[in-house]
Amino acid sequence: MNVIINGEARSIDGPATVEQLLGDLGLDGRKVAVERNLEIVPKSLYHDVAIGEGDKFEIVHFIGGGAPEGAGLPKDDTFEVAGQTFNSRLLVGTGKYKNFDETAAAIEASGAEIVTVAVRRVNVTDPDQPMLVDYVDPKKYTYLPNTAGCFTADDAVRTLRLAREAGGWDLVKLEVLGDEKTLYPKMIETLEAAEILLKEDFKVMVYCSDDPILAKRLEDLGCHAIMPLAAPIGSGLGVQNPVNIRLIKEQSAVPVLVDAGVGTASDAAIAMELGCDGVLMNTAIAEAKDPIKMARAMKAGIEAGRLAYLAGRMPRKKYADPSSPLAGLI
Repeated sequence: MNVIINGEARSIDGPATVEQLLGDLGLDGRKVAVERNLEIVPKSLYHDVAIGEGDKFEIVHFIGGGAPEGAGLPKDDTFEVAGQTFNSRLLVGTGKYKNFDETAAAIEASGAEIVTVAVRRVNVTDPDQPMLVDYVDPKKYTYLPNTAGCFTADDAVRTLRLAREAGGWDLVKLEVLGDEKTLYPKMIETLEAAEILLKEDFKVMVYCSDDPILAKRLEDLGCHAIMPLAAPIGSGLGVQNPVNIRLIKEQSAVPVLVDAGVGTASDAAIAMELGCDGVLMNTAIAEAKDPIKMARAMKAGIEAGRLAYLAGRMPRKKYADPSSPLAGLI
């Protein structure tokens, strides 16, 4: 019997079920999701679904794409999204690290509780290849499946349907990219994908441009968090448009998190001083000379920025204002 698995033609012995196919491939059905002819195969039906001649399969898993409270923050200063409460306002990605050991160590050092994960094809030629779930425990951290690399609404929706089947998570990060050079969000298709996902009861955190009008439109649709970019993904340029970020925060009733473009701890602090509810980053930590130290620095930057926002900065003044009283001067 001839089938297509992850884009490659294969010949298998028939008749067979999806469960038997996974077994023959040496894959653990609990760690993957299966799509057959563009339809999700529920895990509960693996042993019932028969394979037919010419069937096309996509078999995917999560790749690198709770922690203690921040020591310096008030105990009741928690972060809530889609009904879930978190202590850490730093969200981190899982891609670009040297290996899964470094990934796990950096996440631990960051204090993050939410980690983004990408959905990719399983390497069916090497089923013993390590998987992210073996290093970053989904029982300890909240996995946030994302649609990194998706350039159409259809691909983004299909990816997150597979993600929900693979792990059961409905809290997701949606991003639909416009082109490979800028990786800016394609907002028209982002809106389209968000509407579909919300109707299917996904809890959508959405990567978007720093346009207050479009951000409000996403909130009105029902998105659970708005995530405007600080700068292009992976650029490390920091917050380029603080005015718009502040406007988005002021108008929003849902959490606003800066997503993409942070380069160092001061960038994270600036985002938090604007009043943002959190910051999501990956490259800034993973591509640092010492990712573990940078993860600690980002944790401290988030906490410092949040405390400064809560404290309320002094007003800016045009002229000097001495700190010591002039009365009694010798």
